[in-house]
Amino acid sequence: MTLLQMVGAIGIAYGPAAALFIFTIATQPLRIIVMMSGMFFWLLSLLVSSLWWTIVPSLKEKLAFGLTFSILFQEIFRFFLYTLLSKAEAGLQKFSQTEEERRQANGSVSDTTKHEYAYVAGLGFGTMSGLFALINVLDDSGGPGTVGLRDGDSLNYLIMSAFFTMLMILLHVVWNVVFYWGLDTKRYLAPVLVAISHFIVSEMTLLKGDILYQVALPLAAINLVAMSVVAFIAAGGSIQSIIAACSCKRRQYHL
Repeated sequence: MTLLQMVGAIGIAYGPAAALFIFTIATQPLRIIVMMSGMFFWLLSLLVSSLWWTIVPSLKEKLAFGLTFSILFQEIFRFFLYTLLSKAEAGLQKFSQTEEERRQANGSVSDTTKHEYAYVAGLGFGTMSGLFALINVLDDSGGPGTVGLRDGDSLNYLIMSAFFTMLMILLHVVWNVVFYWGLDTKRYLAPVLVAISHFIVSEMTLLKGDILYQVALPLAAINLVAMSVVAFIAAGGSIQSIIAACSCKRRQYHL
């Protein structure tokens, strides 16, 4: 039973991210590179957070204090990744274009390409975050025993952790799109909104017991819906693009 629980939790937590990778990234080498860059920059933020946690003794005493700095470093490295991609995206686009497409583009980078890179980098950022968030729980869930039976912990701990991990991965995707769009268009309120949303969702994980699942999970889901709408509008989405996507008219939408 413990093995089945672990497999189910893996499917819940990483299934949507795996589907996005397979259908929108796996066949595009440049997108894979950008996704790997996102994963690498999240690891860099973790490294800096770990160093800061080691240097500052007070961080070891207060989990909330350490979590706050971890979120701050993640947003800083999200900005660093944006800066790197902004400098490299023109070259990446030229590398992937045919000669005719290069002449038509005339050296400019389309908004569609920018949103694609933001989406792909965000998926890499979120996937690496999700892997580190759940890996220890999954290791314990494989047995012997069942996670949640000791000390009166909730029996829903594993399944709720998987759902929260899934939401965080998807949130990083839409956060990245909104963050990059705000910087590209000089709407600096957008990156601030992303940071606030990230702080709210992450800090809610400090709640304990059933309150964690009753408050943090719905709040994360609401944040995902709201930020998805903002990301959709920022990427130029419309009713027509939704209809085109549902009808699989690839020329009318880009992924």
